Amino acid sequence: MTQSHRITVLAIGSTGDLYPFCALALGLQQAGHQVRVATNSNFEAFVHDLGLEFAAIAGDFQALLKSELGQRLLQGETVKLIEDDLLRQQMYDALNAAQDAQVFIFNQLSIWGYHVAEKLNVPSFLASSIPLSATQNYPFLSFSENPNPNLFKRWLNYGSYLLLELISTWQSRTLINSVRQAWSLPTLPALGARFRSDKPRYLTPLPVLYGVSPFIFSRPSDWNSLTYVTGTWFLDRAQEYEPSAVLNQFLEAGETPICVGFGSMVDSNSAALTNIVLEAIALSKQRAIILSGWGELGKTELAHQLKQQVFVIDSVPHSWLFSKVKAVVHHGGSGTTAAVCRAGLPSVVVPYFADQIGWGERLHQIGVSPKPILRKQLSSESLANAIIIATSDRAMQQKSARLGLNMRSENGVDQAISIIEQYLQSY
Repeated sequence: MTQSHRITVLAIGSTGDLYPFCALALGLQQAGHQVRVATNSNFEAFVHDLGLEFAAIAGDFQALLKSELGQRLLQGETVKLIEDDLLRQQMYDALNAAQDAQVFIFNQLSIWGYHVAEKLNVPSFLASSIPLSATQNYPFLSFSENPNPNLFKRWLNYGSYLLLELISTWQSRTLINSVRQAWSLPTLPALGARFRSDKPRYLTPLPVLYGVSPFIFSRPSDWNSLTYVTGTWFLDRAQEYEPSAVLNQFLEAGETPICVGFGSMVDSNSAALTNIVLEAIALSKQRAIILSGWGELGKTELAHQLKQQVFVIDSVPHSWLFSKVKAVVHHGGSGTTAAVCRAGLPSVVVPYFADQIGWGERLHQIGVSPKPILRKQLSSESLANAIIIATSDRAMQQKSARLGLNMRSENGVDQAISIIEQYLQSY
């Protein structure tokens, strides 16, 4: 029988960032481990409702995205969203949350968890729903690049990761080293942890778990043996969801609708975006369920007037809703992207920034989505045209259905747990 461990899972970010790690935490708990989820305080009720232990980490990602800096980030600017005082508090909160942990897992938006892991001196894992490890196959966050680039392109691709690491290191180097000194850890070299001469236990190399489907993303051959693509970590909540009578009535009142939602993206002009979406729905002659999300999409008088054609609701579990619609317009976040693909549906991707652009291009490359439309370039006509393609292209629908069938055959949580437990047995 596998030995039980006390495991702390550190996962900060948006709802879409947190869900996969709650799925992983539940799987670990069901496997007999004692699991604590450390995340932002606005998710406390959600984590408790899942039956998981909670520890608070300072900061509210929703409030950060609504701030001026957050809006600039969503417009594609390079900004420092987390100020030094908040980052320091998050690091100390994470250390406190994991004081009794025998295993420590941290996600891609708490990459500074590396320093917490070193202080804890316990087996640790970086876990991510976005491929981040350096490779010669494609540049940072560009998953759809040519898989056989020439030598010059390969070096440019690999160099993009090193450059991002260097920028990230220099942005917070003074703060990080001051925290490390307070924790009696050695300061890091100017070029970052990759270039340190000492070899900390558990961190050299650091095992990396990617909760990504191999049916969407192919593992690069130049990754080391402790970097894994496990399959996606899904938080299935379909059975526990009870739709309202009015939602059921809308679904039964006409043709199968599409779904439109941009998750945690907080748009600078929600009313203008809503108008674009409503016009596109009308032009494409579709019925639609609009998920308001953090950006309050669809909350206008015009949307209310179109209630025969449009149903607006704050949120619905994807695992339930995506079995009721025929295509999804979304922002390309890793969690939503995986959920749409698993449901066997075509996507229309409207990316804002970062990995969303990469996922949009990747879905187009594998034939399950029209070409993505950047949010800054979105119009009612371009969105309507993409919706028409997604709802009428038979080949795209068939490819989406096959992809969904394949993804439903994988179990990323079980695979990740198996890797974690095998790794722990070596210690």
